[in-house]
Amino acid sequence: MHNPVTPLHRDQSFCFRCAPEVACFNACCRDLQQVLAPYDIVCLKQFLGISSTEFLHRYTEKSTGPGTGLPVVSLRFSDSADKACPFVGAAGCRVYPARPASCRTYPLARGVSRDRQTGTLNEHWALIRESHCLGFECGTVQTVDEWVADQEIALHNRMNDRLLELISDKNRLHPEPLTPSESQAVHTALYDLDAFREALFAQATPGDLFPDPADADRARTDDRVLLEAALAWVRINVFNLSPKAP
Repeated sequence: MHNPVTPLHRDQSFCFRCAPEVACFNACCRDLQQVLAPYDIVCLKQFLGISSTEFLHRYTEKSTGPGTGLPVVSLRFSDSADKACPFVGAAGCRVYPARPASCRTYPLARGVSRDRQTGTLNEHWALIRESHCLGFECGTVQTVDEWVADQEIALHNRMNDRLLELISDKNRLHPEPLTPSESQAVHTALYDLDAFREALFAQATPGDLFPDPADADRARTDDRVLLEAALAWVRINVFNLSPKAP
């Protein structure tokens, strides 16, 4: 049987294109579980011009990770027979500029590992060649690096790596499952940034999250700066871990 997953080096090339003229166009936007990272929600809610609270209510479902108690946020697909993504239409993705990292990355898959001696993150790439996908029959030849640049994935990866590092430290140093209240605190801080911002700045001071007052000012309007602070807040206040060195 043909292996649908093939490891790739960054400088290795592959051929792929997804476009309306490809017969299977939009087929992969149905009947799947689309897990969202916090930065995915930042991009989507900004593109739609709504708050994170409204986005979560209208478009997502929340579950709990088995064994960890960590919240998992997924897109709520339609109840129709085709179980379509809420953002897919006949002409394609209606939120394409703000699409999640997993959509940008496909047909590639990315994994990361940390060098125990240097602490450096190492990327591992693979090509996913599913039988129903016809995108491999057209398009231009490109390397993994060229795909990452073309799909503008690098910033998503950097933000998502911060989350994975936090979860890895939590599982290693504080392995107990989260309580329901702790899970809700993580959900609010990382996924409902607008609610977190309101609660954070309702305090007399936002604590030690912003050693530089300029960063506190930026976090009032800049979601990416606030998400960085929220990751630190969860680490200290929910996971009871020591602050991460800059």
